[in-house]
Amino acid sequence: MKTSDFNFDLPAELLAEHPSEHRDEARLMVLDRKTQTIEHKLFKDVVDYFEEDDLFIFNNTKVFPARLYGNKEKTGAKIEVFLLRELDKETRVWDVLVDP
Repeated sequence: MKTSDFNFDLPAELLAEHPSEHRDEARLMVLDRKTQTIEHKLFKDVVDYFEEDDLFIFNNTKVFPARLYGNKEKTGAKIEVFLLRELDKETRVWDVLVDP
């Protein structure tokens, strides 16, 4: 699998830069696997999609800020660096994705 398989167009106006003030009002995209249809709902509606034996697992882990933004020295072009995993703690070497 190539990381380029995950490239897609995401209009800037659809990218949430901050969480919703009321978290239950966050947008939710629902895919019906049987009909292959997509619905756009709010997270507070998520319970409508549960069946009797379904589980909902809560995860309260925290994510460290993994995106770094900068500019190329020669051209001034904007770049984004996404930290994937630390390869060597002593030397602080990381596996990263850089865009563009």
